[in-house]
Amino acid sequence: MTLAVRVPPELSARVPVEQRGPGRERDSVRMLVSRGAEVTHHAFTDLPGLLRAGDLLVVNTSPTLAAAVDGRLGHARVVVHFSTRGDDGRWAVELRDPDGRGTTRARAGAPGDEVGLPGGVRLVVEEPLSERGERLWWARVSGAGVPGLLREHGRPIRYSYTERDQPLSVYQTVFALPSADGAGSAEMPSAARPFTARMVAELVSRGVQFAPVTLHTGVASAEAHEPPYPERFSVPEASARLVNAARAGGGRVVAVGTTAVRAVESAAVAGGVVRARAGWTDLVVTPEHGVRVVDGLLTGLHEPEASHLLMLEAVAGRVAVERGYQAALEGRYLWHEFGDVHLVLP
Repeated sequence: MTLAVRVPPELSARVPVEQRGPGRERDSVRMLVSRGAEVTHHAFTDLPGLLRAGDLLVVNTSPTLAAAVDGRLGHARVVVHFSTRGDDGRWAVELRDPDGRGTTRARAGAPGDEVGLPGGVRLVVEEPLSERGERLWWARVSGAGVPGLLREHGRPIRYSYTERDQPLSVYQTVFALPSADGAGSAEMPSAARPFTARMVAELVSRGVQFAPVTLHTGVASAEAHEPPYPERFSVPEASARLVNAARAGGGRVVAVGTTAVRAVESAAVAGGVVRARAGWTDLVVTPEHGVRVVDGLLTGLHEPEASHLLMLEAVAGRVAVERGYQAALEGRYLWHEFGDVHLVLP
């Protein structure tokens, strides 16, 4: 699916909503709501009134990593984006060039590239992550380990539409839980960012339940609209039971973010039953594949790239996606990870 949509630069959310004026909090964003071809406009704080007792929100507990680290490749300054930890101890990484504005631009890598990192750590590029190109590479890192390197020397990945660097706390959602092995997401599971503890408490008081899952998302290129790479995920037994019980009781299963869709659909078997699963998923949700479990989706407003649009179409249908994007542009909604959100309901 393609959309002829151009997002004007002024509609990019350059800073988090709580930094745009006094009295604003994370939940002070707008929310576009699509029900089939019908589109309505709301505040995110209206969410409890749009859900009902018995509905279930599937949320991603992956913490955001300070995944960008400065280094040197020969005499050149580079930035390494740490994307995903492999089972063999290697990391999938992307090499970037500083652009002089606090952000970065794409840089081609090559086998054998050796990057010096802070604390005497060395990174050696070994092989492409896949046959799609030379953006992400498997690399070995010397020293005490990547989680410690990121904690001490890393910062959150930042793209050019944002105004300035932000502390890591700005990129953590209320659902984020630390991983025992230091794993996490290279980029924030941003659909959950507007949730506050107060909002969660209100939803629970109204009979809405939460099913935590984990999917550690890798870096998304700002220049290349690629389908997602394989990512590590986990759907625990308790969450599988919550999903199955909600569906059996007539509740709606609403995923908070495309990462939650990918995780829970990767754990679904015939008939839409969800089983506890953990491992790697290479699932790409498309209209042809369809969804077995998810009835609705809360997602951010992102550039209309192929994999995101295909997932939205699988959940909502083509007409809802087209009308939703058009309404977001006409309504001057703000885009990207610090922007407004889009709720798709049956």
